[in-house]
Amino acid sequence: MRVHKATFAAALVVAAGLSLTACGPNDDTGTDQAKPTAAAPVTAAPTKATTGGSAGSAGSAGTGGTAGTGGTAPSGKATAGGTGATDGGKAGGKCRTDDLTITAVDRTIDGDADRTVVVELKNHSGHDCSLAGYAGVDLKTNAGSLSAQRSGEPVVAGVVKNGKSTFFGISYPNNTSGGSGVKITGLVVTPPDETHSVTLPWPGAGSLPVTDGSGSPVKIGPMGSAGQGGQ
Repeated sequence: MRVHKATFAAALVVAAGLSLTACGPNDDTGTDQAKPTAAAPVTAAPTKATTGGSAGSAGSAGTGGTAGTGGTAPSGKATAGGTGATDGGKAGGKCRTDDLTITAVDRTIDGDADRTVVVELKNHSGHDCSLAGYAGVDLKTNAGSLSAQRSGEPVVAGVVKNGKSTFFGISYPNNTSGGSGVKITGLVVTPPDETHSVTLPWPGAGSLPVTDGSGSPVKIGPMGSAGQGGQ
């Protein structure tokens, strides 16, 4: 009886072990199926730098607008014209009385009906200047001031270079009346477009014939109308 019980008990143990062995794989499989599959790591797609870059490009386009500052080139060019306009203005400015050394000499030619005094205006200003038109000329006499009349010759614009001269002539009649006439004591010259005059000694004949007062017997030509020799 004890043998049978032991045998039976041993059979139960073996049967239980077999049962457990048979169920093991099924339980493991079920466990594996229940486990959630691990999610694959999500990799964020890199944002294209060109998107932000394009915005930056737009900005750089705005920066490119600074190329408009290249427009300062025309501005600079205008300054150079200003800088060129200023020098040209100085070189082409009008001669002032203080720019000129003014002298007068007798240039009468024998046989001429009228006598001639030539006035020289020499530019000592240090730069070229323009001098055109008629000067103002007055003869100082014992009878008062006598203004010269313009000859009517055409005016020619001219530039007097530094250190050079221009000339004009004064013509007046000989005093052949036999009388003392009108005594000349001085010469007053005012350059064109100026108010500052220069008074010079009179280099010509000492007197003018007395006239009826209908007009001045003294006439002048425009700048450049006489050469150094009075021609």
